[in-house]
Amino acid sequence: SFLRGASRPEELAARAHELGYAALAITDECSLAGVVRAHLAAKGLGLKLLIGTEVALADGPKLVLLACDREGYGNLSQLVTRGRTRGRKGSYRLTRADLDGGLDACLALLVPGAAPDTAHARWVAERFPARAWIAAGLHCGPDDRARLAALRELAAAAGLPLVAAGDVHMHV
Repeated sequence: SFLRGASRPEELAARAHELGYAALAITDECSLAGVVRAHLAAKGLGLKLLIGTEVALADGPKLVLLACDREGYGNLSQLVTRGRTRGRKGSYRLTRADLDGGLDACLALLVPGAAPDTAHARWVAERFPARAWIAAGLHCGPDDRARLAALRELAAAAGLPLVAAGDVHMHV
């Protein structure tokens, strides 16, 4: 993510292409800062680019939101602007209410915390019907099996499928 990641969008696109990925999602935190550079790099490599943003709601969960089309991109742009306008310089503030209208052209990935919250998962499932997943990120840690088991339980309780997610900040 912009100012958190260690790689430029061009490096991420090149690495995704090198690894044989069909697509790459660029999801800066409450920002679309890397989109233009990522678009140019992905286009040159024949790589599909998914445009999104990551947001931590002040009264709710952390989400990755992905635009499905031009309308979705516009919705994300408005959301980022709203959040950045409310926060002090360099920060943002968004709440659940900010997602109540106008994100029909977006997909949502719930990024569960250390202790997955069923209430958050159910809220995401209701807010994004048939357009939501639980991001399952495993990083070769000693508790990956337990983490995956907890995420599977969360998925079953909320009626949401799991999707592999890397939370990538470096291309190598």
